[in-house]
Amino acid sequence: MIVVDTNLIAYLIIQGDRTAVAQSVLQRDNVWMAPPLWHSEFRNVLIGYLRRGILDISDVYLAMGKAQRLLQGREFDVPSLQVLTLAAQSQCSAYDCEFVALAQLKRRKLITFDKRILREFPSVAIRPETFLSL
Repeated sequence: MIVVDTNLIAYLIIQGDRTAVAQSVLQRDNVWMAPPLWHSEFRNVLIGYLRRGILDISDVYLAMGKAQRLLQGREFDVPSLQVLTLAAQSQCSAYDCEFVALAQLKRRKLITFDKRILREFPSVAIRPETFLSL
């Protein structure tokens, strides 16, 4: 069981240059967790792809459904005080710290490509390639 951020979810669902790595992470551990915030972030990613003409609206709907099924039952709220404390003590956004807080709360690794999270929280966050090499 691992915590994943919205970028990893997007790389898995939307075909691109990091999809193969995301698929390998899923094969290695298919129990992904995230805070409910991932919904809003992922919807925003999808609308970006729609506006750039990369996806059409039916692709967007399918992608959202696929992601929701992947994380169904594995979304967990995190304490606001913990998120705010993490954000105050780092250069990360409160949004990013929701994922960090969940990883800390569940005592799991956060798998992410986000360089700032990786730098600020090395005891919790690891790159997908590192996770695959463990």
